[in-house]
Amino acid sequence: MKEMNKMKKITLHSELVYIFAILILSFSVAMVSAADLGLSMIVAPAYILSQKIDFLTFGQSEYVIQSILFIVFCILMKKVKLVYFSSFLNCIVYGAVLDFWRKVIPIFNPEITPPGSMSMPVRITFFVLSALITAFSIALFFRVYLYPQVYDFFVKGITEHFKINQTKFKTAFDMSCLLLSVIMTLVFFKGIVGIGIGTIILAIVNGSLIGGFGKIIDKFFEIKPMFPNFAEKFKL
Repeated sequence: MKEMNKMKKITLHSELVYIFAILILSFSVAMVSAADLGLSMIVAPAYILSQKIDFLTFGQSEYVIQSILFIVFCILMKKVKLVYFSSFLNCIVYGAVLDFWRKVIPIFNPEITPPGSMSMPVRITFFVLSALITAFSIALFFRVYLYPQVYDFFVKGITEHFKINQTKFKTAFDMSCLLLSVIMTLVFFKGIVGIGIGTIILAIVNGSLIGGFGKIIDKFFEIKPMFPNFAEKFKL
């Protein structure tokens, strides 16, 4: 009887979820950068780097930061597998789509609408929506076999390999990125660029938000690969 009362989960294909997660994650980052209340500690280092080096876009700066993190990941895992490099495919696509959103949406384009120039209610709304969308997209990435961009791949890979609580490790990782962001902005600009009260808030709550969205996704959806044999190749 209990089995009959259970809600049937909606099945989603991993590959489509993966594409959707890239699109909404890049959109949310474009949104939070426009709000200018403090970027996520994860993307703040790339944003700060793009502000320091004129010829690097925000998306291109992501390639630099994530390349360094990828090297650290391989050192900790003590191995390098060819499929690991697929996380760079995500990184490249994500960076390109991020630059696309910031170019084609006027309110996200810093050359048309300077960050922070909107009314405070709009900025706060953008910030809150971005935080929720970002957490949701990362929770999705954690549930597909295709590797997410290097930030989330690092968290997923390390927690699975070393059997560490994902929510707690994610929070610790976020705090480490926050510290790096503070160091970078003080060294490069002798002041605060790209981080703010919103960054602190996100560093504290992001791990819990992702964990909460993960529970909701697991309750209502079952995410399965469209190509199971291909998915086997991505096992860490």
